[in-house]
Amino acid sequence: MSQEKFHFVGVCGTAMGSVAAGMIEKGFEVTGSDQAVYPPMSTFLESKGLKIIEGYRAENIPADATTVVIGNAISRGNDEAEAILDRRLRYMSLPEVLKEYFLRGHRNYVVSGTHGKTTTSSMLAWLFESAGKEPGFMIGGIPANFGQGARFTDSEFVVMEGDEYDTAFFDKRSKFLHYLPELVVMNNIEFDHADIYDNLEEIILTFSRLLKIVPRNGLALINGDDQNCLLAAKDAPCQTKTVGFSEHCDLRIHDLDYQPTGSLFTIDGERYEIPMVGEFNVRNAAMAVCSAIFAGLTPDEIRKGLLSFEGIARRQQERGEVNGVTVIDDFAHHPTAIGLAIDGLRQKYPARKLWVLFEPRSNTTRRNIFQDDLALNLKKADFVVIPAIPDPEKVAEADRLDPDKLVADINSGDCEAWYLGEVEEIVTHVAAKAQGGDVIAVLSNGGFGGIHEKLLGAL
Repeated sequence: MSQEKFHFVGVCGTAMGSVAAGMIEKGFEVTGSDQAVYPPMSTFLESKGLKIIEGYRAENIPADATTVVIGNAISRGNDEAEAILDRRLRYMSLPEVLKEYFLRGHRNYVVSGTHGKTTTSSMLAWLFESAGKEPGFMIGGIPANFGQGARFTDSEFVVMEGDEYDTAFFDKRSKFLHYLPELVVMNNIEFDHADIYDNLEEIILTFSRLLKIVPRNGLALINGDDQNCLLAAKDAPCQTKTVGFSEHCDLRIHDLDYQPTGSLFTIDGERYEIPMVGEFNVRNAAMAVCSAIFAGLTPDEIRKGLLSFEGIARRQQERGEVNGVTVIDDFAHHPTAIGLAIDGLRQKYPARKLWVLFEPRSNTTRRNIFQDDLALNLKKADFVVIPAIPDPEKVAEADRLDPDKLVADINSGDCEAWYLGEVEEIVTHVAAKAQGGDVIAVLSNGGFGGIHEKLLGAL
């Protein structure tokens, strides 16, 4: 048993809890505190033998703790954060812990980009698993094949969803800069995280820094159809290959065949099939395929893995069907992701009327920076409902999304839109108007007040 003792501040965060459990499995003594203690993370940690202290207090930190891990959600003013600084304790961010205790010495495959990270990293982890490699992984969603978002193994391969969000209150670098990548996937780059970045140029810069730590014997797979990705990769010191539909791409996706239950495509002379629809899923799969080829998997191993891939919770996930009305749960919240999600649903459910219930909940979509882009993408649906903006006071009024204007702009096309404040009001409205054969897609990066089950009940 190691003598090192770790205390996690904010232990019930998805990634924090997964790493705390991983540290216990490595033989370390671990304690943790959080103010949001509820299942499933609380019961998961308790099953690993970690007793969670509820609330943040200076005395929660054991006197003999050798290292304190401070979660990304913790800021100055937190009682434990202040005690750590007062006592001059050794403290680390979660990405630093991953780097030092789980990633060093491994072949780390880091999947980055504004969209598609979770799907691509889940696919890649499953390709390794299906081929018998038993990879470690840390993914920001729940891959259905695994039933968990993170695990740590003795495999040489680790798949990391690489987030450009900042690391901690004391480290404003992007999380992915800690991940020691052998391979980087750069899916796409757009403006996002308006609470962290002032402009697109700052985001392109942090992605270019990621490529600066890829070794000479590594590889960066770049979306060759995305000008921002090409800008970020312009002076990369590592080997790069472009992947995309354009003729100039090193690895070109072609011969697409979209079917209601899946998609087929060819890349690098090999034909592949995925049980998912939409151009964005083909792009994600192509990146996973090229990553797996670099790792040494054969095309046949990859084909087998792709066909048995079961998707990710909250990515075009059917939650139920009542009286011919299908309710879909999807995570999309950036305007481009919303447009791609709607395109994919159109391919999957041709000739059916499509409702989109969109909750502008992220730090960026609550702002008016995407006022016009949201309208442009949402009006691809037949019917749109916008709820009240959560915690509007956290954004200055001059910078805040205007939901009335958003609905008016959507209504200027062939789409019908409503601004309805509360979840109960939305459920009543939609249940009354939806017809048999309609598809209702709920788009949110949060829980949206449990609207999925409430809709199914009302229908």
